[in-house]
Amino acid sequence: MVPRKIIIDTDPGQDDAVAILLALASPADLDVLGITAVAGNVPLPLTEKNARIICELAGKPDAKVFAGCAAPLKRKLVTAEHVHGKTGLDGPQLPTPDMPLQPEHAVDFIIQTLRTEPAGTVTLCPLGPLTNIATAFQRAPDIITRVQEIVLMGGAYFEVGNITPAAEFNIYVDPEAAEIVFKSGVPLVVMPLDVTHKVLTTKPRVQAFHDMGTEPGRMVAEWTDFFERFDKEKYGSEGAPLHDPCVIAYLLKPELFKGRMINVEIETTSDLTLGMTVADWWGVTDRAPNALFMGDVDADGFFALLTDRISRF
Repeated sequence: MVPRKIIIDTDPGQDDAVAILLALASPADLDVLGITAVAGNVPLPLTEKNARIICELAGKPDAKVFAGCAAPLKRKLVTAEHVHGKTGLDGPQLPTPDMPLQPEHAVDFIIQTLRTEPAGTVTLCPLGPLTNIATAFQRAPDIITRVQEIVLMGGAYFEVGNITPAAEFNIYVDPEAAEIVFKSGVPLVVMPLDVTHKVLTTKPRVQAFHDMGTEPGRMVAEWTDFFERFDKEKYGSEGAPLHDPCVIAYLLKPELFKGRMINVEIETTSDLTLGMTVADWWGVTDRAPNALFMGDVDADGFFALLTDRISRF
């Protein structure tokens, strides 16, 4: 089987880091053409640095990492150090990366790659705010029809918000960018909080990473030990959700997930519900479906996949 070509757009973040590791551990299935950093969980200088740290941890210093947009399209940047720590990857001690940052801007890389690769062969995998993707679509509308699919982590329906009462963080940070992407016509698969809150880092699941005896396994365990403190206190849950790896897990084993093809609109004007993904889950409007919006996941199967792949490093 020919590996699926992907671009990972990300704002690492411990869960972003696990998602990137999962992708880089699966070269027979996924061809990571590049990793594009965006401001989100922490500012851009940290997200691009973190992406390079993760690639080196995976033993992939030849991976291409690009820095993208440092701020949302129309708003001031909102970050999440309260969850991920001041570096975005707080927890274990991390080395300064040696691998270089690519000189090209992330948006230019996305545009050029989609123009160069055969149409319908590149999947975009946004794990953070959608600023880079929307900017590329605005700057080069011709690339929109060339995208095979967008599989993203963002939004919520039954779980409502995690940064405001109504909004999930990635969409809230740049709702105008999200609106552009959701209205683009590109096939969309959405991993909302409704799914990610079902893949929890319980003690046995984290212990499985410790037990690998490898540096990536140790890092994953220590990262989850760090950031789960916030979610366990917030939700009273037995562990923290691993949001972003759901995107990569879907590419590897889509049968782990269940969802519906529905209409999803992005709220961009309301003070109360800014960034809300208004998901017509019950089909009560006549708005045309534009996203496969996931609602359930086989959590045990998810962690079995994640543990197997991370153990391959």
